Amino acid sequence: MTYIKKKLINGRTYPYLTKSIRLPDGKVRSIQKLIRDKDLSIEELEKKYLDYFIEKERGLYMDYALKTYETNPIFNKTQIGKIEEIKVDYLYTLKNFSREQFRDVFDRFTANFTYESNAIEGNSLTLKDVAIVMFDNRVIEGKDLREIYETRNSRKVMDFVLRNRFKIRERDIIKLHEMLMKDIDTRTGYKKFPNYIIGSDVELTPPEKVKEEMDGLIEWYHEVISRIHPLQVSALFHGRFERIHPFEDGNGRVGRFLSNIILLKNKYPPIIIRKTQRDSYIKCLEDFHRGYTPNLERFFLDKYKKTYRKFFSMYLRYIR
Repeated sequence: MTYIKKKLINGRTYPYLTKSIRLPDGKVRSIQKLIRDKDLSIEELEKKYLDYFIEKERGLYMDYALKTYETNPIFNKTQIGKIEEIKVDYLYTLKNFSREQFRDVFDRFTANFTYESNAIEGNSLTLKDVAIVMFDNRVIEGKDLREIYETRNSRKVMDFVLRNRFKIRERDIIKLHEMLMKDIDTRTGYKKFPNYIIGSDVELTPPEKVKEEMDGLIEWYHEVISRIHPLQVSALFHGRFERIHPFEDGNGRVGRFLSNIILLKNKYPPIIIRKTQRDSYIKCLEDFHRGYTPNLERFFLDKYKKTYRKFFSMYLRYIR
């Protein structure tokens, strides 16, 4: 919220354009700018001093993150600073979108996310096909109905994600899986038989231990989210989830949605993992399963920056 605050200094009153910022811990900080253009409206002043307020807000979020989150060689102080800069720019961009602009941008994101995520799992629809299925509600002639349903279901799930309808808890994760598998597979709920990743010798969690390990993963998330950077948590959660592989089918797609739920709930822009990066992505997951986490953390950090540049950064210059 931006407003004018008057200060009495040495017997004189000075107007300051003031913006209140609520940090992730709930505490409110204020940014102030002395104004001399008394005839301008608050909206005009916000536009005039936008760069000043963006820079100051970046500083507040950076200071908060560096004081709050643990660091490591990947999520070091420099990288956390860059992550927070992107977060502030992203939030400013969203704030200035109209409802129609928001829908258009996230329709584009949803189509790309769905195309790439499903393609990683072997779905043959092109990006144009995905857009036709999603936005024209048409079936692509000659394509497997499973591929059509995967696309339609992903659109519905992303709508729920963007409306903040999912939390990191068991019933929501199971609901997310059910939505993704609608009309595709009746085997919902946790797996009842062992499953495997083709081409990998990593042993996944057996069915009888899935409930215990998923409970442990969810508990871990709520314990660490206040002290480990949310982007790092998103990466680590993804690795652990894929190691459990709790469902008969759809684990990769569910896992990638959950990673973005973590980011969006903590006000960070979402990420896309591209099908062209599938080999690198699988290798990072295999390294993670063998106890080496940095490659997956580095991979998520890279996707965070690249996805922001492709889908959101271009809009910031138009609001300045």
